Amino acid sequence: MAWRNGVIAGYLASGLVISTLVSRLPAIRDGLGLSHGEVGLLLLCMSAGSFLSVSLSGLVVLRLGSKRTILAGATLTALAMALIGFFSSVVGSVALTGVALFLQGSGTACWNVASNVQGAAMERGLGRNIMPVLHGFFSVGTVVGAAIGVLFSWIHLPVAWHFVLLAAIVLILIHGGGRSYRPDTRHTGVGGNRSLLSAAWREPRTVLLGIMVLGMALAEGAAGDWVALALTDGYGTANSIGAVGYGIFVTAMTVARLLGGRVLARFGRVAVMRGSAVLALAGVVLFVYGHSVQMAMAALVLWGLGVALTFPVAMSAASDEPIRAAARVSVVSTIGYGAFLGGPPLLGLLADRVGLLNALLAICVLVVASFALAGATAARPAPSIMNTDKDQVPEQ
Repeated sequence: MAWRNGVIAGYLASGLVISTLVSRLPAIRDGLGLSHGEVGLLLLCMSAGSFLSVSLSGLVVLRLGSKRTILAGATLTALAMALIGFFSSVVGSVALTGVALFLQGSGTACWNVASNVQGAAMERGLGRNIMPVLHGFFSVGTVVGAAIGVLFSWIHLPVAWHFVLLAAIVLILIHGGGRSYRPDTRHTGVGGNRSLLSAAWREPRTVLLGIMVLGMALAEGAAGDWVALALTDGYGTANSIGAVGYGIFVTAMTVARLLGGRVLARFGRVAVMRGSAVLALAGVVLFVYGHSVQMAMAALVLWGLGVALTFPVAMSAASDEPIRAAARVSVVSTIGYGAFLGGPPLLGLLADRVGLLNALLAICVLVVASFALAGATAARPAPSIMNTDKDQVPEQ
């Protein structure tokens, strides 16, 4: 089905963006001559752009529709990727690299929220749990991007060439697949949009979903930003081994997401979320105290399995009512992004004081909170809306 394949291509492209940056972060750090804390502050530029963008994403999606928001956000992201590579490895400017990271964060955040709205519409239309699979293709993108990063790091391809090439691939994927996206059919006008968004911020369940995501998003974001460096510096491995570790983490996430629909159908959202928190907690603790590269790699499998399903499940839960989906997804994403984007840079500052591995233990507190709030994901179906949407979706 063209719609399905187009949405999958968008999620795949988003994964490529994330892993391209992460896999070459040691090279960027070395090229700019930065410490852990300075890398954290540099990443905070991306966090600032993302947090600002995701805070406004609900209104943007409600105003422009998810299709146009995805295309605009992805285009800005791809252009920013190319600038990051150029400014960090050719110009050698920390300030300009920070500006480019801000732009990438701004584009990626709106793109991701709109993708979840589009994906949730498809899930309702098909009448089954497919959000984990869509996020699984995001993870496929991160695996592919990490593998490319390992290769290009090994052959010492300049970061600028790497980032320009991947930016071009992202543009091809998003504009090719975007032709089949379904336009949003429910609009309430500017005043009504603001009312929906304001109401979503006052809903206890929506806020609790956001706080639950916050804990697990910190665990996912910290792995994305710091695993490669933690293996390189904390375990004394080469940069390429750090990229391999990140690849193992995202591979575990990919497997969990591709199989997640079946697991959710059997056990339900709440039980799966609690089990996920337990796995993530075990993975983080084992990674910090494993004392060998082999144990660290095994820990990354548990860590990746644990964090894999939280975000897609929360997006599904926030989208149970179609007309409120964009507003609720925006609220949950905004709260979650506070940890996903702001937490990892702050961990860099903590790492300067206690060491990078020990700093990762701070993740455990919020993972425990996510376990306690898993009940917020309990399904609240809207059968009449789902049945209507389902009739409009062609059979695969």
